[in-house]
Amino acid sequence: MKKALIFILAFVAITTFVLLSSFYTVNQWESALVIRLGAPVAVIGEPGLKTKAPFIDTVAIFDTRLQLLEPPSEQVILGDQKRIVAQVYTRFRITDPLRFYQSLQSMESARAQLALSVDTAMRREFGQIDLPALLSANRPAIVSKVHEDVKAKFAPLGLDVVEVRLHRADLPLETSQAIYDRMKSERYRQARLLRAEGKQWAQEIASKADRERTVILSEAQRQAQITRGEGDGEGNIVLSNAQKGDPKFYAFYRSLQSYGKSLAGSGPVLLLAPDAAFLKALKSGPPEATAARGAE
Repeated sequence: MKKALIFILAFVAITTFVLLSSFYTVNQWESALVIRLGAPVAVIGEPGLKTKAPFIDTVAIFDTRLQLLEPPSEQVILGDQKRIVAQVYTRFRITDPLRFYQSLQSMESARAQLALSVDTAMRREFGQIDLPALLSANRPAIVSKVHEDVKAKFAPLGLDVVEVRLHRADLPLETSQAIYDRMKSERYRQARLLRAEGKQWAQEIASKADRERTVILSEAQRQAQITRGEGDGEGNIVLSNAQKGDPKFYAFYRSLQSYGKSLAGSGPVLLLAPDAAFLKALKSGPPEATAARGAE
């Protein structure tokens, strides 16, 4: 009884295993390649539950969705011997599972070969141009040549390279630093030149102002001397006329001026002889007063 139960359980297990080995599922974004004893026999593109011969058939499932390949950045030498750090990304999909399996076998192998081909094509195209051309409006056309080259190479392998794009193109860090240092030194040189020119202009303006100031002062002094001379001349004429009109009053006026100048700088006590000529005007008074006293 136990042997019969064991036999039944073994039969059920084997049958279940065979049935499970006979079915496989293909999703909407996949294609399947049925391989019988190492040789591809059928390509399944329709999604759903599929059957295969157990034990002798194997199924390779391929993702037919758009794939992204983005290798790390690499230094590339341009035609003018300048170096840039470039990074490209590639989008591709499997269009023929049979050719893909026969030529590339797996997705890992496809990615490795595609990255190598893109890198080779990019270096070949970039090696024929200079940096200004890469930074100009011709950049899409240059990258398009890389795309066309890679696309033509992988089309017979069941792989459709949809696009190749340049993600970034920068100068290497040491080159950027050297350019920055050169730009900084150039700006310092221009600043020193501008400061020197400013100092020269300032000296020229100051010299011109000093010359104009000297000329203005000389002209003012000359005009002042002329005016002072004219005033002195007119004053002498007035004094001369006054002296001629009334000599006694003029003499008295001159005495008062002498008193003012002499007494202004003297001390509180001034000692003079009674008969000093200096006191004559103070004793006798104005000429009119002296004449009036004589008449009396």
